Amino acid sequence: MCSMRNICVVTGSRAEYGLLAPVMSAIRDEPLFRLQVIVTGMHLAPQFGSTWLEIEKDGYSIDAKIDLELIEDTVLSVTRSLGRGVMGFADVLERLRPDLVVILGDRYEILAAAQAALIARIPVAHIAGGDTTEGAFDEAIRHSITKMAHLHFVTNKDAARRVRQLGEDPEHIYTVGSPGIDVIRRIKLLPRATLEQELGFVFRKRNVLVTFHPATLDEQSAGTQFRELLMALDRLGEGVGVIFTHPNADPDSHTIIDLIGDYTASHPQAKDFTSLGQVRYLSMIGQMDAVVGNSSSGLYEVPSFRKPTVNIGDRQKGRSQASSVINCRPVANEIVEAVLTAFDMDCSDAVNPFGEGGSAQRIVAVLKGIPDYRQLLRKRFFDLVQ
Repeated sequence: MCSMRNICVVTGSRAEYGLLAPVMSAIRDEPLFRLQVIVTGMHLAPQFGSTWLEIEKDGYSIDAKIDLELIEDTVLSVTRSLGRGVMGFADVLERLRPDLVVILGDRYEILAAAQAALIARIPVAHIAGGDTTEGAFDEAIRHSITKMAHLHFVTNKDAARRVRQLGEDPEHIYTVGSPGIDVIRRIKLLPRATLEQELGFVFRKRNVLVTFHPATLDEQSAGTQFRELLMALDRLGEGVGVIFTHPNADPDSHTIIDLIGDYTASHPQAKDFTSLGQVRYLSMIGQMDAVVGNSSSGLYEVPSFRKPTVNIGDRQKGRSQASSVINCRPVANEIVEAVLTAFDMDCSDAVNPFGEGGSAQRIVAVLKGIPDYRQLLRKRFFDLVQ
């Protein structure tokens, strides 16, 4: 009989935790596994809502916290945070000694975890590799993590092909869909009246949910792009209610946060939140007429609600999209046109390219079926067939 194995899950942001939550639950419920949780990044920053408290509220014990000191949003500060992350993960992994590290996505703190695990000779399972997003340095981070990982749980067939193209073993690439859809399938959404009461927001005739992150490879500044979005919202008028959620801790994120604060202070139809939390965020999607911005959630989760997404700029360029996604440049006139088109869209036939649920159970089934994770450590490069 196999001995209990320590499966260590790393989470650094509210959005990524929303995707990881069903995987963490499935690992915790598996008798052969002992779940370990490392919290880092934005979770520990008060200015981003101290969202590690939500993890504890969900019933998870946190085994370690790695503070990246996210004080500023400059390139230098982010680079230093990456270095602190590598050192912090080195110490924590030495103490916890997990049998496997599970990470998701392409944030720089997740790169730090992968680097530390690689040197410590701890196998890594990576969720959501193989996607392409040409407008941010997340693209390079994601593919770098792929080369450090040993098991690849991708969300779609195109991503599986790209991971294979990077020389990874086809037998260790699993197309499982997005675990975020598992959450949508199981969660009880809050009704509109409850959302109004809890958030102090009065729904208008039309309503949009806005999340906009810096596109870190764009020549045009995040502030310039976001001002175009705010001009578009102005032109839509007071009859359109607006909910803002704050951006990730990337270079120039504070510029966006400051602009949001100025806008909501002078526009009674708009409110902003550092973090809505998973239940309220997903419930809000269900009540919106469109989701606007450049968050991956607009592509991953929103199509499952049969709601339209207005995807602005190049941050998500290259990622698989449902028919409910409208793309436009960060130009006010184009954003207005895209939002008005979204208001008239029928998304009832939209098919989410990232699956229809069951991802977490597929991941755990694979992890259970591997007798010795250390056998994964020595990788060879699999060339494409000529």
